[in-house]
Amino acid sequence: MSSVTASPSPSRRVRELLALCFSSVESGGFRELESFVTELVNFLNSLYENVAVNANNELENDVIEVLDEILKVLSSPQVDQDVIDALSFHLPKVTSKFVDLSGRCLHLVEEIVDRFVEACNPRDMLSILCEALDAARCSHSPSTCSTPLLHGLSKVFISIQRRHYEQLKVAVPIVLNILKDISLETDVQVEDLFDKALGIAFSIRDVSSRLNNEEEAKVRCLLGLYVIQITAILSVSIRDKAASCIPLVIQLEPFLTYCGLTHLGLITGNDTEKLISTVAGDDDDDYVTSFPDINLGASLLLIWANISHEVAEAANAALGSDVDELQSNPVKRWQAYGMLKYILSSVDLLWEFRRHAIEFLLDITKGVTSSQCNDEQIDCSHYTPGIYAALQAVTLVIMYAPDADLRKKTFEALKRVLSDIPAPHRFDVLRALVTNSRSPSMTAILLGLVKDSMSESSLQATDCATTDTHVIELVELVLRPPEGGPPLLPDQSDAVMFSFPISVIYVHKTI
Repeated sequence: MSSVTASPSPSRRVRELLALCFSSVESGGFRELESFVTELVNFLNSLYENVAVNANNELENDVIEVLDEILKVLSSPQVDQDVIDALSFHLPKVTSKFVDLSGRCLHLVEEIVDRFVEACNPRDMLSILCEALDAARCSHSPSTCSTPLLHGLSKVFISIQRRHYEQLKVAVPIVLNILKDISLETDVQVEDLFDKALGIAFSIRDVSSRLNNEEEAKVRCLLGLYVIQITAILSVSIRDKAASCIPLVIQLEPFLTYCGLTHLGLITGNDTEKLISTVAGDDDDDYVTSFPDINLGASLLLIWANISHEVAEAANAALGSDVDELQSNPVKRWQAYGMLKYILSSVDLLWEFRRHAIEFLLDITKGVTSSQCNDEQIDCSHYTPGIYAALQAVTLVIMYAPDADLRKKTFEALKRVLSDIPAPHRFDVLRALVTNSRSPSMTAILLGLVKDSMSESSLQATDCATTDTHVIELVELVLRPPEGGPPLLPDQSDAVMFSFPISVIYVHKTI
């Protein structure tokens, strides 16, 4: 009668492979060590694939026993450093795959990663964990797989002994990439995402507090960019009401003070320019691409303060004084228009953010007259492209806003911002808006604004003959499109025309 030999349990096989790793070092066989480590990693990957296909309680228990066995060996006082170093290059990445099985698995993997962080060279662990995070982006669940890795990375940052800024500069974009991937998950838990991001921020701040001189200033700037970027990531990840995340944003505000940032400096773009120039320098422009949402995040930080006074108070900010400053300073106001366009044009944000951005536009343009922006000593040409882009975003809000009240408020904001453009540039902006409009109704509205602008004294102060010629050319472009075909005539049934009924567009009497 033949007997069947049962295969060893996964934990026993792992114990055997780990024992072979130690014995190979004792005999001086470092090549054998690499071979046994590879065999161990392959076994763990095979176990993960088996669990992924045939998930059940028995397999989950096998995984817990395996992770417990690994942790027990790594925690032994007799463990050889060469073995730990060899294992550290692979085990953080492969064990992190198991964390979504249960809370117990997550806890064990965190302890395994922590053990490597304590026992290995911080610079090596920085590279290892960054590589593992990159791999986690391709996993089935980046959110759970990244948890122990980010936890370990926050400890590694503090353990680094030299060249802090250079190493943080490499790691921060990788962290932001995984956080952004997590934010795009359909079932993302905003609080969990925020906790991961905040842990890294605290670690960077702790590193900065132990430095001095130029390196400390650079780390602070890097921290500022990180906080601004995660503000954008956090805001985009919100699926419900923004108010539910106010307690989270409040925790970010003290970092602004620590980094020397203000809401006014952020909404004008001046603070972000300083941060980027310090971190990127003159020969590292590509690094700026690591912070793709920096302008969105900067403008959102002010809007969050507008949403909640608690947020403003957390940063010791007085939003009212910022509004007063913007109302009285045309240049800063123009800069703010250019920054707000990132919120107004974002399709990933809740409409609530765009509503608050429009209300902020109305606040900073309240009482502003055309005469304030017609100072010949103030050159608006540098800011015109940003204002034009902001106005394009405003027209999109008018067209797609979910309710008539927001469309009407946005239309009022459109008129105010247009009147805030100096006369020599206003018609050029209007012309660009009209010629690039793809909505017949919006084209009609913009032509109405052209008519209104012509009747204002600020525009009449320019050469009338030239103005008449420009208007005639503009209307011809609408009635006879350069690409041919019929003119884009407004449809009375769409949402824009429903909010702003325009039956006849009157143009200057010379037409």
